[in-house]
Amino acid sequence: MNSTAQHSTAQHSTAQHSTAQHSTAQLTNLISKLKEIFQINQPDLDFGIYRILNSRSKEIADYLDRTLPAQIKTALRSDVTQETAVYNHLYEFFSRYYDSGDFVSLRRYKGNTYAIPYAGEEVMLHWANKDQYYTKSGENFSNYAFYLADDKRVQFRLVEADTNKDNRKDNEQKRLFVLSEQPIEETAENLVIPFEYKALGKNDKQADYIDQAVEQLKSHPFANAVWQELFRLAPTEKDAKRTLLKKYLQDYTTKNTADYFIHKNLGAFLTGELDFYIKNEVMNLDDIQTETAFAEIEQNLQLIKIFKQVAQEIIAFLAQLEDFQKKLWLKKKFVTAVHYLVTLDKLPDTLAELALKNEQQIKQWQTLFNVDASSENLQNLRQKAPHLVVDTSLFAADFQAAVLKQIDDLDHQTDGVLIHSDNFQALNLLQARYKEQVKCIYIDPPYNTEDDRATGKFIYKDNYAYSTWLSLMESRIALSKELLDIKGNVFISIDDNELFRLQNLCSSIFGPDNFISCYKWNKTSTPPSLSYKVRKKYEYVLCYEKLKNSIKYNGGIVEGGDMPLLNSGNTIVKIEFPKESVKFNFNGHISKGSYDRVYLHNDITVVNNYSNDNIILEAPFKWTQETVLEEISNGTSFIIKTERMAIRYERLGERIKRPSDIISKTECEVGTNEDANKEVKDLFTKLDVDYPKPTTLIKYLVTFSDEFKNSIVLDYFAGSGTTAHAVINLNREDGGKRHYILVEQGEYFDTVLKPRVQKVVFAENYKDGKPQADNSGSFNGVSQLVKVLKLESYEDTLNNLELKKVATDLFSQKVQQDYLLHYMLDVESRDSLLNSDHFAKPFDYQLNITTTSAGAYAPQGIDLVETFNYLIGLKVAQIDDNRERGIVAVTGTMPNGEQAFILWRDCEKVGYAELNRYLESRSINPADSEYQVVYINGDHNVPTVFADNDDTVQTLKVRQIETEFLARMFEM
Repeated sequence: MNSTAQHSTAQHSTAQHSTAQHSTAQLTNLISKLKEIFQINQPDLDFGIYRILNSRSKEIADYLDRTLPAQIKTALRSDVTQETAVYNHLYEFFSRYYDSGDFVSLRRYKGNTYAIPYAGEEVMLHWANKDQYYTKSGENFSNYAFYLADDKRVQFRLVEADTNKDNRKDNEQKRLFVLSEQPIEETAENLVIPFEYKALGKNDKQADYIDQAVEQLKSHPFANAVWQELFRLAPTEKDAKRTLLKKYLQDYTTKNTADYFIHKNLGAFLTGELDFYIKNEVMNLDDIQTETAFAEIEQNLQLIKIFKQVAQEIIAFLAQLEDFQKKLWLKKKFVTAVHYLVTLDKLPDTLAELALKNEQQIKQWQTLFNVDASSENLQNLRQKAPHLVVDTSLFAADFQAAVLKQIDDLDHQTDGVLIHSDNFQALNLLQARYKEQVKCIYIDPPYNTEDDRATGKFIYKDNYAYSTWLSLMESRIALSKELLDIKGNVFISIDDNELFRLQNLCSSIFGPDNFISCYKWNKTSTPPSLSYKVRKKYEYVLCYEKLKNSIKYNGGIVEGGDMPLLNSGNTIVKIEFPKESVKFNFNGHISKGSYDRVYLHNDITVVNNYSNDNIILEAPFKWTQETVLEEISNGTSFIIKTERMAIRYERLGERIKRPSDIISKTECEVGTNEDANKEVKDLFTKLDVDYPKPTTLIKYLVTFSDEFKNSIVLDYFAGSGTTAHAVINLNREDGGKRHYILVEQGEYFDTVLKPRVQKVVFAENYKDGKPQADNSGSFNGVSQLVKVLKLESYEDTLNNLELKKVATDLFSQKVQQDYLLHYMLDVESRDSLLNSDHFAKPFDYQLNITTTSAGAYAPQGIDLVETFNYLIGLKVAQIDDNRERGIVAVTGTMPNGEQAFILWRDCEKVGYAELNRYLESRSINPADSEYQVVYINGDHNVPTVFADNDDTVQTLKVRQIETEFLARMFEM
């Protein structure tokens, strides 16, 4: 071989080697990105979806490391150039939509130009995360705590947050958690470590700042040696030297900086984007007129084919993961606990005596109501404090069972429901029970202000603050609309920061024709004086109706006042007014003739504001001659204020006025933030609650269309419980029977909301945290029964997932791959989501429930009975709880009006014979049952058909609880 040929061959070999190296590098980048997207690149994280996927990381990694590259190589016949191109396209395509645990629906047109889905609407509101559910909670953002040995508590507290104040999209920055320079707070029982959430360089890594924080804290001179436990090893396979402190910091930072959303239909979105990407960025159809375009497309057909095939496989895998999370998010959540607050006057002596012997209850009465009942006898206590609130959570389960057993028509007698839960999950569970029954919704959501974002009341994805907020609001408002009565209305407090976007959002949900008004509430009597531009005195209350109706709003009662008797649309009639019934605001002679819209038929002279003769007027009057005379006989008088002769009427006593769009003390006696703060301070003295609303505001809004005073009022951003306070006060004032449902997830629930309800039930007025009696010595309490629920959280659902591996070794490679890409998560998680075998002993059913904001959990009993009542939408009449005998029986009315009997039994205690004897004792059989439908758990042989002597066939619908439970829990 000559030297020229040898040199050429060497160059070719070098080029091939360089191309192969480049291809390997691109494959490495692709696999690294896909492992990040599939969330198996963080094996140190042992919570949530990370724990689930890490349990199958070997199978996922095997597909990414081996199966996928081999598939591409085989299809392209080891053409390294085309392999590299496929790796590049796959990396480019999936990278552009993925961002820190979320797929953001940015529909690329070409380059940095985006498209939005548009179906020809006249006006459409769109935002980046419109296709996604917002799943975050601010609960562990600003205060994240966990426990060491001997219940020593460690808390990460956010002391400062850089919120990127103008919220500009700044690709050169990202926010990270950094140990603050503020002092660490240490007591014998608690350690508070301060952190800041700072905007730092785009290439800075949270992991580096975690390591820095650990090293700084290692050198901190702790006063108590117990805190050294933070530095004991909690190793992982990847990090053998990981400390307990680092583990918690990894959890804390990841929980608060990633995984904000679940896509509603990721598969369809990415499939559509893939087609668009291929046409515009692989085939370059925009350049089709160039001479080489067709040749390049023809040459790359195999590349395009394999790129699309592999991309579709990855999309299927990602869709399986996202749809699985969506299924868990939309799953109706279990009731993990239920207890009641019931006033003493509702309890028979036997139960009231038990309450009086309960030391925890005595202590709670002293703390909340300043009542020392330790040495009181029952009769004296009933007389002095009939509305003391008994909290059944302080008693054994049989006490609550006895309380409920003696209450008929339980749901109707229940005045309020307090739900400790994420509001989306609570609204989801309430759908069957309260569909189209809520008359009024009032919410006071986070305003998405700088302060909300800085303090963790609302946490958002970097560069998507407004879009994140809209996703939060859209899913909750849409769910709550389903609960709203056809004549119901919704009120939403907001400030000018999100007013425009919120109104557009509400118009898209309720329809623009159902917008009523944007009320301006005078929020303060002392607006800030340091603002450079404007001193803000007002916030806003948006009002929509589910379907705009003719109900006239009640803006309050006014004494006396006058109203016009003229109405331009009415028929012109002649009426004679007795001279003593009409007062004039002027004196003098008035000649017969036309005066604006009125014709005077006779000359009159007015002296001392009254005419010397009857006044005969012809005009478009609202009333007839007969009505005028009847009104006069009932005390109505008339007034003419000017020489235009526009006569008006004045009725004695009260009349209703229509609300104006200004809400203020002078306009309608509605208080300000200062009044709201005083209300809370009077109740709790030292307790600080952020921006509460005054009860007078909610009372005013609720009564707008509250004709029968028995409506259901819902607040699913309940905060400190102002809505319950307002409804209780309204009922106290006018004897109404309004019901309230409040939902709150935050720490306020146990520390403020529930005790506030207890306090305002016991007494109307408080000062310095103590109830104030009126002049007669009465606290003016109200008789009350309140249900308190706690629901399973989305995090709890994830905590209870266990994937049970299915043997796929006997399957072909193709079937194994299909199983991995499409079915693995659904199949392997099936028994841990809802195991019907456990229904054989339903009163022993347990789940792992989160006990701290850091995610620690413990086994806890689940209330399957209460959960099922909500799943089927049962309006409960009575609960007969005899679980010590193995039976709980519930009766009530189904949404379709059918009378239902639900029987829960411990199948080990209540077998076939015992079951049949029990049902016979309740006359539950096809021949004469008062119930149209019966639900029973476990196997049974209950007869469902009866034929009497004349061959008439009667049937009884008997349904299995397990089947219905499963169907309803995953119903979408």
